[in-house]
Amino acid sequence: MSATTNASNDLPGDPLRQLTPDRLRQRTGVKWRAHPADVLPLWVAEMDVLPAAPVVKAVTDAMVIGDTGYPSGTAYAEAMAAFAAERWNWRLDPGLIRTVPDMMLGVVEMLKLVTRRDDAVVINSPVYPPFYAFSALNGRKVIEAPLGDDHRIDFAALAAAFELALGRGGRAAYLLCSPHNPTGTVHTAAELARVARLAADYGVRVIADEAHAPIVAPGTDFTPYLTVPGGGSGLAVTSAAKAWNLPGLKAAVAIAGPDSAADLARMPEEMSSSVSHVGAIAHAAAFAEGGPWLDALLAGLQSNRRLLADALAERLPRVRYRPQPGAYLAWLDCRDLGLGDDPAAVFLERGKVALNSGLPFGTGGAGHVRLNYATSPEILTEAVERMASVRT
Repeated sequence: MSATTNASNDLPGDPLRQLTPDRLRQRTGVKWRAHPADVLPLWVAEMDVLPAAPVVKAVTDAMVIGDTGYPSGTAYAEAMAAFAAERWNWRLDPGLIRTVPDMMLGVVEMLKLVTRRDDAVVINSPVYPPFYAFSALNGRKVIEAPLGDDHRIDFAALAAAFELALGRGGRAAYLLCSPHNPTGTVHTAAELARVARLAADYGVRVIADEAHAPIVAPGTDFTPYLTVPGGGSGLAVTSAAKAWNLPGLKAAVAIAGPDSAADLARMPEEMSSSVSHVGAIAHAAAFAEGGPWLDALLAGLQSNRRLLADALAERLPRVRYRPQPGAYLAWLDCRDLGLGDDPAAVFLERGKVALNSGLPFGTGGAGHVRLNYATSPEILTEAVERMASVRT
C-alpha cells in the first residue's frame, strides 16, 4: 500500500494523492493516534491532505511577524462573503456575519437566541452526533424527524416533529444539516424552500449547519438556506474547516438572514473575541485564495466516490451504498452482513479498519457505518479489502 508522495502542496495535483501512510502516521492528531498503528483510520471527518499553499503562507507569515494575539477585523467575514458570491451567486452582506469559535459553539449560541431551556430542537436522523449532545447539554429536548429511505427529508415526518415540538409548549428550532452528514445528501433549492414554508407555517426557527457547503461535487448545486424564499428568517453557520481540512485551526462564521439580523446582534460579543486569531487568518486565506486547491480536491473526491462504489460492489456486494454528491462521507448499510447493530466494532476488531459506528447518529443508525473516503485511493482500496476479509 502506497501513495504518490509530492514534496509540494502546490497545484496541479490531487491533494488526496500527496501523502503516504508513513507520512500520515507522523501526525499527532486524533485521526491517526486514536488507534494502534496497524489500524487504517477512515472515521473522523479529517482529510489525509496537505494544507492549501495560500493557507500555509498566511499562517507562516503570521508566525514570522508574531501575529498571534487576540482577533480583530472582518477579513474572515469578507472572504467568506466573496466566496459565496463567486460559488453560489449569493450576495451576502458581511454585516450579517459574526465570527464564532467553531461550528458547534456557533450552533449552540444560535439555539440560545431563538429557543429557551426545555424547548425542542428538531433534527433529521441519522445525523451528526453532536446535534444530540450539544442540544441536550444546553437543556433542549431533541425530537427526531427521520430521513426517508432515499436519505432525503421526509416532509410528513418533519411536520409531525414540528407538531410534537410545539405541542410541548414553548418554542422550537429546526437544526438543518446541509449538506447532510452522514449521508452526503445535498438538499435541493425546492426542498429548502419547502422547509422554509413549513417552518413558517409552524413558527419554527431554522438554523442551518452548512459545514460541508463548499464540498459538493461538480454538477450539483449547493443552495444556501438563507437564499431560498422564506429563508431570510433563518440563521446559518459555516467555516472553511471541512473543505480545507482546518479542524485544528478553529474558527467559524454565524450568518443571519435579513429578517433575523436582530437575533444575531444579540449574540454575546465574547463569541467573536474568543475566536482563534490564527484560525481566522487560515480560514480567510482558504476562502479568499484556496479555490484552485478546492477544485482539485473535489475532482479527487469524485474519483474516490466512484472507486468506493466499485470496490464495494465487487468485494462487499451485500453492503448498500448510495453515493451522494456532498461532503466526503459514505453512509454504508451493513445490515445484510450479519454483523449486528454495531458493525464498526467488528470491522475494527477483525479487519483493523476504524469507521464511525452508526449508533450515535440516532434513529436509522443501527447496522450502519460512516466511512471517510477523503484519503488516497490506495488506502481506500486496502480499507475495503480489510472490511471484505471480515466474516460472520
